[in-house]
Amino acid sequence: MTRQTSMLNAYTPGAGQLSPADEALASRRAQALGPAYRLFYETPVHLTRGQGVHLYAPDGTAYLDCYNNVASVGHCHPRVVQAMAEQAATLATHTRYLHETILTYAERLLAHFPADLSHVMFTCTGSEANDLALRIARAATGGSGIIVTDNAYHGVTLATAEMSMSIGPAVAPGPTVFPIPAPSAANYPQGIAQGFAEAVTQACDRMAAQGIRPALLIVDTIFSSDGVFPDPAGFLAPAAAAIRARGGLFLADEVQPGFGRTGSQFWGFQRHDLVPDMVSMGKPMGNGYPLAGLALQPRVIADFGAKARYFNTFGGNAVAAAVGLAVLDVIRDEALQQNAATVGKALADGLRILAQRHEALGETRAAGLFIGQTIQTDGQPDPARTARLVNALRDNRILISSTGPQGDSLKIRPPLPFSLADVDQVLDTLDRLLPTL
Repeated sequence: MTRQTSMLNAYTPGAGQLSPADEALASRRAQALGPAYRLFYETPVHLTRGQGVHLYAPDGTAYLDCYNNVASVGHCHPRVVQAMAEQAATLATHTRYLHETILTYAERLLAHFPADLSHVMFTCTGSEANDLALRIARAATGGSGIIVTDNAYHGVTLATAEMSMSIGPAVAPGPTVFPIPAPSAANYPQGIAQGFAEAVTQACDRMAAQGIRPALLIVDTIFSSDGVFPDPAGFLAPAAAAIRARGGLFLADEVQPGFGRTGSQFWGFQRHDLVPDMVSMGKPMGNGYPLAGLALQPRVIADFGAKARYFNTFGGNAVAAAVGLAVLDVIRDEALQQNAATVGKALADGLRILAQRHEALGETRAAGLFIGQTIQTDGQPDPARTARLVNALRDNRILISSTGPQGDSLKIRPPLPFSLADVDQVLDTLDRLLPTL
């Protein structure tokens, strides 16, 4: 299957209906930033501020944000902004000095994990966290082979880009990366749990044939870039057992599903009744501030820690720690995990009801406030129709994107304060737009 994700929902210069001012801004952007960057939507959105679940254009037009898990507790949350400003005005330095805030944050964060995951290492981005995990896995296992899903995304460093199949064949897979099909019923009709575990074992066999030892199975536990595949709960446990049986480690990438987004659990892996060897985190961890990390079992880091030191100038700095604490406080105090469960169910149920009268809506795959919604024509996935819908929603002030190898599913993951009124806006707009596409 040809992967097209790198160009999904992208602006083609000269093709959109931009105002003269925004056309000039897009031209400046291309001149300054070069050709590798992409803008969302056929007609890009010019934004100047954010608040809660809305983003605003220069003229004050409000867009409902159904896409950004980065601002997980809401855009510009005042408690997070206050924590950032107060700490920046007091002390902003790295982790090689004694400082209480980073320890308080580490302890608070680790309290959300199973007891076996009792160390945490801080970075600035999820890419760095996954890159660090790979280094640690190689030291712990003596292997170099990596298993990923066939449309995965795990980062932008050289190592993580080579295991990010969604970036495209010009980059991935790297020479020691072995992709396997995503955990869908279509890919594993004999059963997702059994089939996915067997695919891991077969990838290890392919490694062995090339003289490569396994180091790591890494999955985004919501499989967001593959199209969003959260179910059935528990299917990941046999795959984790399969990689461990061959001497490798299991890394749960929680950059997208973590911090309460799935509703029923704080972490996506917890839906699968397993304890990973390592867990990577990013984006929502700092609500937009560059904060990421890697939680891990002590036995995993022992060999690496004995032979190499780890230092990251900005990873886990005092400001980052203060921001991270504020995010955890807001998730707790505003009951955002519970909100994700309640509001996410309402949205998923509403989509399934809409599907009864709109043939364009296919399968709804959901866990809390993370939803993949297939768009189809005559029962077949339709990427072109999905793209038209994404852009029509943008024109109706709802920001969303698409996912999957062919871009045939809506990717719905709004900030966690999303409300039932916001759900109604999305469903009513879809109900009105779908017959026109």
